[in-house]
Amino acid sequence: MTQPTILVLPGLGNSGPDHWQTWLEGRLPALNRVDLGDWDAPEPDRWVERLDHAVRSAPGPVVLVAHSLSCILVARWATAGDAAHKVAAALLVAPPDVESPGTVPVEACRFAPVPADPLPFPTVVVGSRSDPYCSAARACGFAALWGADFIDAGEAGHINAESGHGPWPMGETLLKDLLAQI
Repeated sequence: MTQPTILVLPGLGNSGPDHWQTWLEGRLPALNRVDLGDWDAPEPDRWVERLDHAVRSAPGPVVLVAHSLSCILVARWATAGDAAHKVAAALLVAPPDVESPGTVPVEACRFAPVPADPLPFPTVVVGSRSDPYCSAARACGFAALWGADFIDAGEAGHINAESGHGPWPMGETLLKDLLAQI
């Protein structure tokens, strides 16, 4: 199999210089961040369109590395189009509960409802017991809906820079494990 294209999909607000996705891009230069458009006022259809374009434009198989709102984006995209066959695997970290207004920013609620269909590619969902945007039980429920494996990251907050996850060796290990399986 040819080397997969690894697409990085940040969440609301993008992943800044101290975020684990940016750290991972520095460690693994083959990663490609997808510009989904307006990071602060996301439009679900536009984000789906941009993800679809990125996947279709990739020369071979694709691995998705999503954080936060982009986890929901991946689930929406996978059930909305016909390019999901190009995805070899996905790592979805800290999905927010977009069906819980008041728990997540109002901009994230535009992505509700959470898709309930299984994803057509191997997927790992990582949740945290102390994520202010989604309980670990709810994140585990998303994994079950999507036919994904669930990893409990412990008391890791939203697994972002604010919760101390600039360097995140666990994320690097999970990605490398996914790559080794395809």
